[in-house]
Amino acid sequence: MSIFDIFNQINKNKAPEPAGAVEFIIAGLGNPGAQYENTRHNAGFMTVDTLAAKHSFEIKRLKFKSLTADTVISGKRCLVMKPSTFMNNSGEAIVEAMNFYKIPIENVIICYDDISLEPGKIRIRRKGSDGGHNGIKSIIYLTGSQDFPRIKIGVGQKPSKDYDLANWVLGNFPSEDIPKLHEATDNACAAIEHIVSGNIDKAMNLYNS
Repeated sequence: MSIFDIFNQINKNKAPEPAGAVEFIIAGLGNPGAQYENTRHNAGFMTVDTLAAKHSFEIKRLKFKSLTADTVISGKRCLVMKPSTFMNNSGEAIVEAMNFYKIPIENVIICYDDISLEPGKIRIRRKGSDGGHNGIKSIIYLTGSQDFPRIKIGVGQKPSKDYDLANWVLGNFPSEDIPKLHEATDNACAAIEHIVSGNIDKAMNLYNS
């Protein structure tokens, strides 16, 4: 293979250069820090990391109290975010980015963990309440709206009624659930592509559990 061929291959694998105005925010929710990396509560972070791997971009620019990437998904310029505010204050980062780019709430896609879904399952909604999730609660409170699309990533229910919820969501996925998690994040990424394309109904029909 010539140097020219290698150069072409590298460019082929690179994400397209963003142009025009940012149209969508895609945010994965989680907690920053190595101690939280593989926990159930970081399923949103894992989803946008999978999206980055699939589309050959890196989420590394510090902006809007988040690690961010400015990229193109389904032909639309998107800001991909991993808020560094910790889960309970996720709305601070989202609102800051929304205000800066003047993004309407219906173009803000949030990915996060859901204990009511089994590992490997996802559920897509156009809008809805916080369902007891503190990250979503923060976003609804600070935006004043619950009319944003969201993708819930199943992490499974806690093993017993008396089991502490914080310990459950801040615990790591067991090894047997890792392949199911990968399936869920792959499907979530495909769903994101459909939503950005204006086909949320198709995404729900294909992937809702």
